[in-house]
Amino acid sequence: MNEIVLAVILAFFALLGGLGTGAFLFRRKEKESTKTFEEDVQRILENAQREAERIINLAKEEAQRVRQEAEEKKREVESLLSQKRTELEKKEQELERKIREVEQSLSQKEQALTQKEQMVERRFEALERREEELYRREKELKELERQVERAQKDIENKLKEIQEKEREVEQLRERELLELQRIASLTMEEARAEVLKRAEESARIEAIRIAKKIEDEAREMAELRAKRIITTAVQRLAPEIAINYTTTTVELPSNEFKGRIIGREGRNIRTFELLTGVDLIIDDTPDLVTISSFDPLRREIAKIALERLIEDGRIHPARIEEVVNEVKKEMDERIRKTGEEACLELGLYDINPGLYYYIGKLYYRTSYSQNVLLHSKEVAYIAGMLAEELNLDAKMARRAGLLHDIGKAISHELGGSHTDIGVELCKRYGEPEPVLNAIKAHHNEEPVKFPEVALVCAADALSAARPGARRETLEAYLKRLEKLESIVKSFKGVANAYAVQAGREVRVIVNPEEISDEEAYQLSKDIARKIEEELEFPGQIKVVVIRETRHVEYAK
Repeated sequence: MNEIVLAVILAFFALLGGLGTGAFLFRRKEKESTKTFEEDVQRILENAQREAERIINLAKEEAQRVRQEAEEKKREVESLLSQKRTELEKKEQELERKIREVEQSLSQKEQALTQKEQMVERRFEALERREEELYRREKELKELERQVERAQKDIENKLKEIQEKEREVEQLRERELLELQRIASLTMEEARAEVLKRAEESARIEAIRIAKKIEDEAREMAELRAKRIITTAVQRLAPEIAINYTTTTVELPSNEFKGRIIGREGRNIRTFELLTGVDLIIDDTPDLVTISSFDPLRREIAKIALERLIEDGRIHPARIEEVVNEVKKEMDERIRKTGEEACLELGLYDINPGLYYYIGKLYYRTSYSQNVLLHSKEVAYIAGMLAEELNLDAKMARRAGLLHDIGKAISHELGGSHTDIGVELCKRYGEPEPVLNAIKAHHNEEPVKFPEVALVCAADALSAARPGARRETLEAYLKRLEKLESIVKSFKGVANAYAVQAGREVRVIVNPEEISDEEAYQLSKDIARKIEEELEFPGQIKVVVIRETRHVEYAK
């Protein structure tokens, strides 16, 4: 509207200009004829009217252009406002998401703090129990000291008795010497030799009896204390018994999946076995497939991959390869996480993270069907608790116990002794000397250099000998029993030998004419020593020597 008003005003001024021009001409040509003047005026007015119309048209066009520009500006502003409004909504949604994430993070941190508070409370309770245990142990040690003092006094008294008996023997020897000289008319040298022979025999038998008594007393006290320490440590541990076999079964939703797993001309099952390294056994058992392999890691990968393929329903070579590769990557991460959790569970926070993978890989290795990782954790727990009982470095004992079989994680891949491989691996990751010594010493490849290592060796034997922990092959079992009996029968005077209680005890029957009671005692020690030198066995073997004399007479 403003543009139209402007155009009218311009036209009005143009008209006024035209009138002024006409008046000027009128005064100038007043002498001319009226007709000519009117024509001129009429022409001027027409020209002014046309000019005014042209200006009005231009004003209308300008007004239309301005209106169009205004509408375009309005549309641009509305579009910009719409974009800004959309961006603002997105920012609001992003802000809400971040707020939710912060709330979730705070909630998780609150849960973690709650768990830590509970853990601290449990540790305080454990410390209180530990203080009570230490107080009880102190009382037991004092009582043990009193028993040792009494035993020492008894030994001193027995030594005095032995000295008195020696003097009596000397007096008897002198009297016997005189009597022999008088009765047998022996020379001095012959009588002395005879008396010395009898005295030597008597003294030897008496010495064996005294040594046996002292040894029995010492062994009884040592066994009492050792049993108390080991029992205290083992009873605090409640491990699971994990036996690994060589086959794994997978259930199928229906029997028709067996054909899909085999595939056309067997291409699916061949691809699966080639990629996983296992054997798939598909027999007449309904809705069941058996995975066979001596490598537990391969069996686990094959089991997970097969379950995913069955769940997905698409079973063809390309899909099998894709799923198997995915599972292998996930298993690597799971193995590393398993190793890290084992270290955290044992309180070993400073172990090099590079060892996590190898520690986790022990879960998929077996030794006589016993899970190596669970065995290593059990050894670590037992060694740590034994170290606590003896006031040694419990953390170092747990560390050496966990890593004593670390070489088994890769020995099947590289070849060679798992102890040598374990030492090299631990050296690479900067493990301390007690750990390296434990790896070698638990197989008697080098002497024990640290007290914690001795505890690891004992804990390793305890874990291996625990009932149900390991299974031995029938052939190895029979060979061990045969070798045990042959070792015993190699001694002079042994009539027969029987290995009983699955080789935990050997009963030795001796000829009473060749072996005396004192010699039977010495024979049991010699047999036990030779078994330790020549035979490898878990736990201990009890040697029982039986000497029996029978007198038979018939009444006629």
